[in-house]
Formats: sequence, C-alpha cells, structure tokens
Amino acid sequence: MNIDSKQLEKIVKLVANKIEDLETKPIAGSSRLGIFEDMNDAVEAAYVAQKALFELTLSDRKKIIDAIKAHLRSYIEEISMLAFEETGMGRYEHKVIKNTLVIDKTPSVEDLKAGVFTGDDGLTLLEMSPFGVIGAISPSTNPSETVICNAIGMIAAGNSVVFSPHPGAYKTSNRAVELINEAIQFVNGPINLVCTVDHPSLDKANIMMHHPKINLICATGGPAVVKAVLSTGKKAIGAGAGNPPVFVDKTANIENAARDIVLGSSFDNNLPCIAEKEAIVMDEVCDYLIFNMKNNGAYEVKDKELCLLEKLVLCDKGYPKKEFIGKNADYILSKIGIDVDPSIVLIIMEVSKDHPFVQEELMMPILPIVRVKDAKEGIELACQVEHGFRHTAICHSRDIEVLSEMGRRIQTTIFVKNGPSYAGIGVGGEGFTTFTIAGPTGEGLTSASTFTRKRRCVLVNGFNIK
Repeated sequence: MNIDSKQLEKIVKLVANKIEDLETKPIAGSSRLGIFEDMNDAVEAAYVAQKALFELTLSDRKKIIDAIKAHLRSYIEEISMLAFEETGMGRYEHKVIKNTLVIDKTPSVEDLKAGVFTGDDGLTLLEMSPFGVIGAISPSTNPSETVICNAIGMIAAGNSVVFSPHPGAYKTSNRAVELINEAIQFVNGPINLVCTVDHPSLDKANIMMHHPKINLICATGGPAVVKAVLSTGKKAIGAGAGNPPVFVDKTANIENAARDIVLGSSFDNNLPCIAEKEAIVMDEVCDYLIFNMKNNGAYEVKDKELCLLEKLVLCDKGYPKKEFIGKNADYILSKIGIDVDPSIVLIIMEVSKDHPFVQEELMMPILPIVRVKDAKEGIELACQVEHGFRHTAICHSRDIEVLSEMGRRIQTTIFVKNGPSYAGIGVGGEGFTTFTIAGPTGEGLTSASTFTRKRRCVLVNGFNIK
C-alpha cells in the first residue's frame, strides 16, 4: 500500500496525540486523579510518580507546591463545608480558618536546609533526601487539613504519598487529594504524586502499612493508630492524642485569660488536639475567671445539671460518647433540658482533679475547672493530667518564673504563654503550622525536613581552603 507524505504526516500526528493522551491519563485502577479502589494500585501509582519527582529540581518542587496552594485557595469553602457535612463535627467557620492556615503557613522547600563540615580532612555535606513513598493515615477531626499539610511537606521533601483516610471522613480527604493532583497537572508535575483509596477500611490500611514499597509511615490519630504503625517495623512518625491543660495563676490578666481560654477550648468545638481540655486555676482568682468566661460565651453547670451532663456524654467506663464529639455547646445542653442561645460556645464546671472530664480527652466544648492553692500545685497537677503525652500546654501568668518553670517541667511539644491554644499552630502566633504533631515518636511539629533522610557526602582532602 502506497502512503503519500500528507497521509504519513496525519498518521504520525494521530499516534503522537494518542501517546500524549495516554501519558496524561491516570493509570489503570483510578477513575479520578489519585483516587483508587485498590490500595495496591494506589501504592504502585505513587511509586512511579516518586521516581519522576526525584528527577526534578528543587525549583520544580517549589513550582508544584506553589500551584497546590494557589489552586486550593479557591476551594477552601467547599472542602470546609464538605468536612462539616460529612462528619457532623465542629464548626464550618473554624474549618475555613484551619484550611486557610495549612495553605498559607505550611513550609515548602525553604524548610530543607543542608549542612556542611570543613576541616583538615576535607569537606562533608549533609543532605536531606526523600524516603520515597510515604504511607499516611489521616483523621476524621482534620480530614482535609492533614492531607493538605502532609502532602505539601512530603512533596517538598521529594516524596510521593499514599493516604489511608478515616472511613468517617474519606470523601473530604479524597476531595483534597483530587484537588492537589489537579494543581500538580496544571504545572505538568508527575501524575499521582498524592494517592488515596475510596471506601477505606482496616484491611486497606494494613496493606498500605505493610507494602514493601512504602518506606515511611506517618499516622495522625489516636493511640491505637500510633501503636499500629509502630508495630510494622518500618520507620514511623506518630502523632497521637493530647490532653492539654491550661494553668492560670494569680498574676495573670484574668479578663484576657478568660477570653483566650474560651476561644481556644471552643475552637472547632474542641476537636483539635491542641485545644484546652482542662483548666487548673489558683483559688484566689478562680471565681473572677469563671465570671469573665461566662461573659465570653461560657455556660456553667452545677450539681444536678452536671450529673445529667456526665450521664449524657460519658459511657459506663468513663470514656466520651462518639455521638457528642465535636458537637455545639448549645446542642449538648439542649439534650439535658437547658436551652441557651447559640452564642454559648463552651460548657464549664468545677470538678475534682480525678473527674473523668479532667482525665480523658473529650474533644467536646466542655472544659472542667480544678482549683489549686498555689503555682507549685498547679504546675504539678498540669503535668499529671497531661499524662506525659508531651503534646500541648498553656499557661496564663505575668510571673516569668512561673512561665519558665511550667514550660521546663511539662516538656510539651507546644507551650503557649498568655494566648489561646491555637496560637501554637500559627493562628495569631508566630511560626509555621502543622496538623501532624508527633509527640509519641518525638519529631514534634512536622514539616518538609521531617520527611527526609539525613545523608552524609564526604570529600576527602578536598575543598579545604582555609
């Protein structure tokens, strides 16, 4: 068969277009960008993507991160509402704040700082290299925020990531993954740098954690999740629970402390692990603090009302009931026959230090208050009820010795002085943000550099010019 030059040119163009079309489509097993039904397919896709990312420059990575941030800014309201509707927890307006925060204040490649040693024997470079493919578990409390924050840091470090989202919030997490991949495609970045699965399950999570192509596991969730990732034998970063105490001493600005505690403890209905979970207050200022808290949106329950609240939100073993986690304060109060205005955002009460409200992380807008006689007793109790999680603590005082002693003694990853708890993750406080605060495994506030391997490159007897 004879083919003239015009026909040949037409065939070549058709073949080229077909190849280009295949290259830009998700691989088999994915119906949407980065979203798979089978976990093995997700890991394989992320593995291929990471190999492509490894060949790119730091400038290319920055371009990808900048595109992700720019694209997601247009969808903050959508993913915030999706999380609110899917989980039924928290407050929409606070989810907008959290999603904006992770887009604006999660570090990119600027967090990757190499080091150098020089001396008589030459020069040694300390480089930060990617792990490869990271497996990440995301929670229902911050389903889009954790995905966005982790994805930015992990990609900036040169990794791809496969998420195993919480079954109760996977639509929100997966929508975030889809939007991230859309942004990456806009700048011609590798396909499937961020992957996830539809209809997540424990079996799918186990496949991810034990897959041979997963080199690092990052888990954000409760103690059971952290324990599971630590038992895999792989390098693991575990961000577990917290039970942050706030201590108020007699020197504090009580009006400001009351306002800040209500703001922090009621933020997203107390879902964030950094939020104030119990207040420890010196006796001589406790009444005035409560008075000011009530003027800032708190409602105090006593006696019979307190008993009804305990029965409502705690199960027989003293643990919080899931159906009230992240619910509004006025909703919870309505269930015990108390009708209040929606401006009431926090429920407070005086209890003993052994009360379940003090000892357990409720993740509800409920703040128990315990009186103490002096700063020494207050700091000691704060250390006890924090349970050694080393997560977050807050102190309101104008005594530098009290602030210093509590910070030294409690050893939390985040220690906020004279402000609401959320200042510790960059809302009204200085510093970058993160939604993976790794207390159990010791990394602390994670960022791009956390997701790198520290490597040493030694040049013997060279470049020593002193």
